[in-house]
Amino acid sequence: MPNPDHPRHVGQEFLTRSDFWGVFQHANVQINGVNLHYVEGGEGAPVLLIPGWPQSWYAWRYVMADLVKAGRRVIAIDPRGMGDSDAPLDGYDLTTVAAEIHAFVRALGLIDKGPIDVAGHDVGAWIGYAYASDWAEDIRRIALMDALVPGLSSPRTDLPPEEIALRSWHFAFNRLNDLPEILIAGREEVFLTWLFRAKAMNASAIAAEDIALYARQLSGPGMLRAAGSYYRAAFSTQALAVNRKRAETKLEMPVLALGAERGVGDMMLKTFQGLATHVEGGTINGAGHYLPEEAGPRIARELLSFFETKSV
Repeated sequence: MPNPDHPRHVGQEFLTRSDFWGVFQHANVQINGVNLHYVEGGEGAPVLLIPGWPQSWYAWRYVMADLVKAGRRVIAIDPRGMGDSDAPLDGYDLTTVAAEIHAFVRALGLIDKGPIDVAGHDVGAWIGYAYASDWAEDIRRIALMDALVPGLSSPRTDLPPEEIALRSWHFAFNRLNDLPEILIAGREEVFLTWLFRAKAMNASAIAAEDIALYARQLSGPGMLRAAGSYYRAAFSTQALAVNRKRAETKLEMPVLALGAERGVGDMMLKTFQGLATHVEGGTINGAGHYLPEEAGPRIARELLSFFETKSV
């Protein structure tokens, strides 16, 4: 039986490619000399979507369509070093990136009428947590998905060693200087094909043409270096101390914490129960790490239900 949460199954009402670009459009804004690319569409209360590694705004494409249909203005950003944004030489610590997101939402006037709703996945959840902690006045509600927050999360302990290695090898690999670029440059599409197949449960949700787009973005100037820079910065001694300092003050805005069955599972919820005052969430069964793509309809429903609830 088709899984109703699988975005490529026939019967789901998703926008076609032509319809999508009839609603959404590419845009760019300069923030302190850094060009940030984003895709925006719809009208209504804003929702900011932040992607993770090795993806871009495009990871949210299924979710974006359903949010717009529900009457929301959707902005999916490529943070520095992702997608079609600039990849400067430095500035990948979460404090800097969170401040840049704050400047971005101010530049677009997203918070002119009050705090906004935010969602982040993977590295986007790292960024989202730092943003919510450092700039709490910007955010009404935040949803964070399938990530081990540096210095604050514990990995799952219910998995066999080979599964643990498959899920976590890249944390050390991406922190190495030079080697990822040496091994991946010119082989981005092959590398990403292996990665998505290895970590997904619904691998067909990320088709060859999707991988080709991600590969094109990852092969851009400085992008492989930037990907490693996020990991090197986030797991530095100084950055881990900063995150632990953030954790001393619990988030006051409501938090939705979602893990994937073939991802961090319920550790996402357990982590944020210690980091925030008002937390809900759980595990998305039948999906791997790439939740916005593997379970797009379910994620859209979860976000809409969470965001449409009046703040506590």
